[in-house]
Amino acid sequence: MTSATSAIPTGALDALVNATHGAPFDVLGPHPVGDGQVSIRAFRSFARRLYVVDETNGKRYEMTRLNQEGVFQATIPGAWPGLDYHFEGETYEGGDDRYLDPYRFGPVITDYDLYLFGQGTHLEVYEKLGAHIMTVDGVRGVHFAVWAPNAQRVSVIGNFNRWDDRLHPMRSLQNSGVWELFIPGLAEYEVYKYSIRSRVNNYLVDKTDPYGFAFEMRPRTAAVVADLEKYQWGDSAWMERRAATEPLSAPMAIYEVHLGSWRRKNAGEWLTYRDLARELVGYVKEMGFTHIELLPVTEHPFDGSWGYQTTGYYAPTSRFGTPEEFMHLVDQCHQHGIGVILDWVPAHFPKDGHALSYFDGTHLYEHADPRQAEHPDWGTYIFNYGRHEVRNFLMANAMFWMRKYHLDGLRVDAVSSLIYLDFSREGGEWIPNQYGGRENLDAIHFLRECNEIVHREAPGAVMIAEESTAWPMVSRPTYLGGLGFTFKWDMGWMHDTLEYIKKDPVHRRYHHNMITFSMMYAFSENFVLSLSHDEVVHLKGSLINKIPGDWWQKFATLRLLFGYQYTHSGKKLNFMGQEFGQWNEWSEARALDWFLLDMPMHAKLHAWVRDLNHLYISEPSLFEQDHDWKGFQWIDANDADQSIFSYIRFATDPADFLIVAFNFTPVARHNYRIGVPAPGRYTELLNSDSDHYGGGNVGNEGERMTVDEPSHSFPQSLYITIPPLGIVIFKPNR
Repeated sequence: MTSATSAIPTGALDALVNATHGAPFDVLGPHPVGDGQVSIRAFRSFARRLYVVDETNGKRYEMTRLNQEGVFQATIPGAWPGLDYHFEGETYEGGDDRYLDPYRFGPVITDYDLYLFGQGTHLEVYEKLGAHIMTVDGVRGVHFAVWAPNAQRVSVIGNFNRWDDRLHPMRSLQNSGVWELFIPGLAEYEVYKYSIRSRVNNYLVDKTDPYGFAFEMRPRTAAVVADLEKYQWGDSAWMERRAATEPLSAPMAIYEVHLGSWRRKNAGEWLTYRDLARELVGYVKEMGFTHIELLPVTEHPFDGSWGYQTTGYYAPTSRFGTPEEFMHLVDQCHQHGIGVILDWVPAHFPKDGHALSYFDGTHLYEHADPRQAEHPDWGTYIFNYGRHEVRNFLMANAMFWMRKYHLDGLRVDAVSSLIYLDFSREGGEWIPNQYGGRENLDAIHFLRECNEIVHREAPGAVMIAEESTAWPMVSRPTYLGGLGFTFKWDMGWMHDTLEYIKKDPVHRRYHHNMITFSMMYAFSENFVLSLSHDEVVHLKGSLINKIPGDWWQKFATLRLLFGYQYTHSGKKLNFMGQEFGQWNEWSEARALDWFLLDMPMHAKLHAWVRDLNHLYISEPSLFEQDHDWKGFQWIDANDADQSIFSYIRFATDPADFLIVAFNFTPVARHNYRIGVPAPGRYTELLNSDSDHYGGGNVGNEGERMTVDEPSHSFPQSLYITIPPLGIVIFKPNR
């Protein structure tokens, strides 16, 4: 055994022990020195002694300590490559230490991967960056990779190396800004971060993994190695059926859920993903909802953000369990015929120092200029959509949730804040685009490309925009100039409808157009009629508390509101708790008031929503032509004096239709005449004033016959009773 210290570049040892060396493979690991010998160097700060063991012949060579910090070296017989060896040692505490050398393994990420990532087109970049359990050269371990182009040095730190940033510095791959290291012997559930020393101002920080698949429970912030490949899915029938389904003409009644406050255990603990797979799935199935929409379950540090300030874009929150257990929840939804949509937040991210902000000592994921980088309302950063690698991070993330977790769609949060450079800004607080306009061209390009990719790569999945302005063609194809979303929340319908029901019934006649106006634009987009969590927080009050009047009027009007929503053109969304008349404003800190279901009126409202859902999914006229004038026709839109509205909903088969009439006053309307297109007997399918739903049984005795009298431009008439603050739905017998 001979010394080869002279082969170490000048200053390299100091750089290594000071954690400033950006090319650790130049110093550590095996290096041929000629004459059939290999010089092997290792850095083990807690080792008292260290040995190299040749695995071919079992020979053990004691290594020479080169400095007091713990750099060791031995020169042994052999050739590189081709030498198999490991280290054995004794720690200062007297323990044994045996490990394989990370610096004997070559690069894992290919040049082609780096090229695609640099172009912003690597749709499976999450398979390359992050932490992945794999076998390299026959050895099992974890491969780590992170993008930090302005770093001088990046190290993997964790319990396995006592969080010492000197021990596992990573390899820089060309000029890509990607750093990688394969650490043999590590396995699932290992906790880790990246220690980054920047070229800029010698900035030093420990960061979580942007591509981390799991994280510690808050307030801890480290990433956790997770194996996403071991779960055995049982939803192949659902996935095949979804791929063959046209979402625009399929029923969609969405139950919006915050997992941490839907229900809780007796002592106030959260339900786990497995608990929810049993309780939530069973409940949603019984209630007849077609989809669950989850407020963001991506990892986030602050409960009060509801998940909208995401720090772990590739990880379901650890609050409720592991990635595998979240897969089980989705799988159970699918096996029970329920789709799963995730609220997705590509518009902004929090400034928490452990996450994406100022990642490598520069504004890497965000713009440097605060006029482009920060949301003035939310105190968060805006992604730099013009940077290829950032755009790739987000687009691959959308596909990640579809591919790895089989999600059926994303509801994209705060789209308005993406597409406008002057969103919530005064003059002088924003930078115009290259043409002098206020459109964020990079963000618009990102949204269009992302929507195209999802629709191409995940057949049947939906992309839903929360967009509150008059931006045209949000839900139109990109080849027509649209943004390419499948659906858009109808914020206008929501606002007008809620303002209307807040008014005293005696005044509603003067605001009749607040109901009829929605049909002036109903088919300009593919709309979702949303009564979301946003309408029952921040002192806005619960839905039932928005309604004036006494106990009876509140419940009757709420039933009427849901009936109107379910019969109006467009898909449906309701936030949890609304289906049984929650009185308290929603809070993420407590469970819904499920005890209300012990009260008859709340239980009957609950039954109304359940029966509405089941009627909705069984009647093609309520969903097949949601986005076409062929599916809707007014009977009478102009009876403002009595605050009555009536219309027809048509299926693709024009002979399959429903008659809908509703009354927004507390006065029953008897012998009310409406025109209908066909003669015969009409069955009253649902009546919100039935005693079964908490009403007074004012109705039509189950059916009505037409009379041969033209009315409302139709050849036949029905004389019906429309109950007070009620809705009736009729179907002709065929």
